[in-house]
Amino acid sequence: MVTHVSESHGDERGTLLAFVEAQRGAIRRTLLGLTEEQAASRPSVSGLSLSGLAKHVAETELNWLRMAQRQPNEKARTQETWGDSFRLVGDETVPQVLAFWDGVAAETEEYIRSAPDLDATFPLPEAPWFPKDEEVSLRWFLVHLVEEIARHAGHADVIRESLDGRTAFELIAESRT
Repeated sequence: MVTHVSESHGDERGTLLAFVEAQRGAIRRTLLGLTEEQAASRPSVSGLSLSGLAKHVAETELNWLRMAQRQPNEKARTQETWGDSFRLVGDETVPQVLAFWDGVAAETEEYIRSAPDLDATFPLPEAPWFPKDEEVSLRWFLVHLVEEIARHAGHADVIRESLDGRTAFELIAESRT
């Protein structure tokens, strides 16, 4: 799992995709060595768990990818099911969530690498937090993924440290052995 992103001189797509992957790795590492129960636990008053964060960021990445592709999102959430994007439900497991995320990540990379250029745009959905009739570029999409995943990677670091005292640095070292 990437922890340091080296600049790919002249390869903006590769650099941005590497930063996205580095943030994915930060969340994935927080799950190392945990049972399903530990990964689902919520050690604070927050409703966040490590398995729920992994599921949420995977679904969020898929949602943004489908918007960029101008395709319907097969995992779209409603107001009633929004909370289920932050927790495993039914027979979902951490390995299943991570496998799903692997597929989304591969599709994101394929889409970005095949796009004519990063200046291609797509419309933002109608929402109170977005400007009306705004379009964003694929470059913006990648930077937004870094922002979104990194925000939750910080949450995941705190949750993991609350569970067993393991820090990101310890988990990085473990992931390299």
